[in-house]
Amino acid sequence: MKVTFLGATKTVTGSNFLVEGAGKKFLVDCGMYQGSAADEYENEEPFLFDVNDIDFMLLTHAHIDHSGRIPKLYKEGYRNKVYATKATCDLCSIMLPDSGHIQEMEVEWKNRKRERKGEEPLPPLYTAEEAAKSLEIFSPVKYDEIIDIDENIKVRFNDAGHMLGSAIIEVWVTENGKTEKIVFTGDLGNNDIPLLSPPTMIEDTDYLVMESTYGNRLHIRNDDKASLFLDIVYETLEKGGTVVIPSFAVGRTQEILYELNRIKEEKHDEEFYKKYKRLMSVPVYVDSPLAISATEVFRENMDLFNEETQAIINSGDNPLEFDGLKFTKTADESKALNASNESAIIISASGMCEVGRIKHHLKHHLWESNSTILFVGYQAPGTLGRKLVDGEKKVKIFGEEIAVNAKIEYIEGYSGHADQEWLLNFVYSFIKKPSHIFLVHGEPEGQVVLKQKLEENTEIPVIIPEYGESYDLEEKVGMIGKVHTKAKEQYLRLEVLERMNTLKEELEDMSNIVKEEYLDKYASDEDVIRLKERLKELEQQIVKIVENK
Repeated sequence: MKVTFLGATKTVTGSNFLVEGAGKKFLVDCGMYQGSAADEYENEEPFLFDVNDIDFMLLTHAHIDHSGRIPKLYKEGYRNKVYATKATCDLCSIMLPDSGHIQEMEVEWKNRKRERKGEEPLPPLYTAEEAAKSLEIFSPVKYDEIIDIDENIKVRFNDAGHMLGSAIIEVWVTENGKTEKIVFTGDLGNNDIPLLSPPTMIEDTDYLVMESTYGNRLHIRNDDKASLFLDIVYETLEKGGTVVIPSFAVGRTQEILYELNRIKEEKHDEEFYKKYKRLMSVPVYVDSPLAISATEVFRENMDLFNEETQAIINSGDNPLEFDGLKFTKTADESKALNASNESAIIISASGMCEVGRIKHHLKHHLWESNSTILFVGYQAPGTLGRKLVDGEKKVKIFGEEIAVNAKIEYIEGYSGHADQEWLLNFVYSFIKKPSHIFLVHGEPEGQVVLKQKLEENTEIPVIIPEYGESYDLEEKVGMIGKVHTKAKEQYLRLEVLERMNTLKEELEDMSNIVKEEYLDKYASDEDVIRLKERLKELEQQIVKIVENK
């Protein structure tokens, strides 16, 4: 058996793995890259395999960084099955066409610029129609059932607890009279995600391909999370501001609705009820057509919710509905939110602030000192969301520079990913431990920390694969090759250009700050002299780059 890592290598998006064994070739996930321009450019590159050689595909879950290039596969001629849970199929039926619509809108914007330059227009990665057609090849499966792909390959989907329908996939491959097992975690959920059951513990495997998003981080626990959420919202509402929550349309949005509905059960003191009453006195808007549709899918798959949630449902309390909850379906309804002066809670996609209605809400509320932008999910490097979380004081939205006066908060406990403790616990829970672990879907710093922890505590060899590396899964696992592409060199050049653009913006910001804070009559001569020396050092560095020294 051989595995080639074609995505989510030392990064958190673009999940894509090619497995070869028992005379078959199959994919696990085929996700989009998200984040910087260099990352997203990779989506347009040719697949590093012949689409016609792929016998089947296994999809861990519906998030676009795992499913988003399936329509591209279909567009290029792939017609074999994509196995996924029923809930994943349901969610992909709304998420992939939505992604196609975004591709069309983005290429339309690019083509307007190209037309002005006299350049040929570009086609979209895929259209909404092409994405809808790709759903024909999806084959729904149930959790816990062993599926015989053929006489030599069988698979089982287990609840990963990350989002509705997410799966840890076990794969058994028999060749040369020997059966070996490999497990792909997909994205592992936190152990206390609202609505969902905890991740399934797997008894045994020979090889493990595991995500590592929070390999060096610990989340705050659930009991602290609700109180923190309430405190942040209450403080903002008391100042007459608005709470804007950039949320992933599928998963986080529904969990926040659930938390808002049940927060009153957390404590029974007077101060808590005062804050809760204030929270419930303002409207809560879900401003994302995709989130609205996804919430309907959640309602149709309530049998997948955890026991506590199902008990609440059986009592007649729908955890995804409460007084004051409003869904804005049209663009006009969305625009009306920003024309209103009333305090409100606005939950809007996308979660990383890259596309969608959230950018309009940020444009209207980022400059307000009495408002709060509350992040509840992972922010990939290069995204607008990451820039805000990292503390940038000015950002550009629709080409306009916006001052960041609003309070920026981040409740990491709402993340759908297991933290370091639960990633370690997942490995510890194996009765028969894997002989090798491959860490994917993580940033390099976190992966190195997790690798050290795993090797110290389990003595299992851990590999952090590079893009394009292939490994033979034999008794002695070893890299047998690496795909090299010109595209990678192109990405490096794109990254340089992106850094140049960022530097240009930072120099403009610095110029404004110098004029406002140093060259006015209040700045001392000593401060101006120190500034002059620092600027001289910066000038020398720029000269060195220009002269290629």
